Amino acid sequence: MRQHVNPLSVIYQQPLALPSPAELFAEPCLPLHLDIGAARGRFLLAMAEHCPNRNHLGIEIRRPLVVAAEADRQAAGLPNLRYLFGNASLNLVEWLQDLPAGLLQLVTLQFPDPWFKSRHHKRRVLQPALLRSLALAMPPGGTLLMQSDVLAVIKPMVAQVEASGCFERPCSDPFPWLETNPLAVPTERERLVLAQGLPVYRVRYHRHHGPVVALADPQDAHNPSVETKA
Repeated sequence: MRQHVNPLSVIYQQPLALPSPAELFAEPCLPLHLDIGAARGRFLLAMAEHCPNRNHLGIEIRRPLVVAAEADRQAAGLPNLRYLFGNASLNLVEWLQDLPAGLLQLVTLQFPDPWFKSRHHKRRVLQPALLRSLALAMPPGGTLLMQSDVLAVIKPMVAQVEASGCFERPCSDPFPWLETNPLAVPTERERLVLAQGLPVYRVRYHRHHGPVVALADPQDAHNPSVETKA
């Protein structure tokens, strides 16, 4: 069962300075994998074990999950793995601006909370400000992988990314969806969905050399920036 947290609640709209890679990792110059919405963190734990020559950072808005994931990390003794509490659509924007050039090689955004109602779409994690910050931080060739088991969620994400003009699909990837996960490790949600015989919608993008422009948010006129109720 999904445990939704409203990122527009006042308690999640507070400024939060996230630590830099130099504060997080023993070897901060290694290529960085950023997992947005890391949940319980088991996917990223396995990725850190599988890819020791890359640093792996998970950001998650549900603090108890971050505490549990960090306990697992410490027990595993993995110096290339960290989890942080934060509201990705807000707190990552400034953090990405200060990231050393060329560091962010892989971004994963997998099975985000769907927020089905139209008036709740502003609660979805992939908002224009975050997408623009990712595009500015990623070097040409950097990879963005998105997955969902909800077609009504993945389609708007794809539309946003393609409208940004900052990313392109690899020519060898099938359209519209990847048939298999290009990463070595599936998420828990992915395994559950596939075990039930249900589809997973996946798409991979590479950052190209083009400039980053301001991204319009068509819902600005219809949604408040902060909500007081969950």
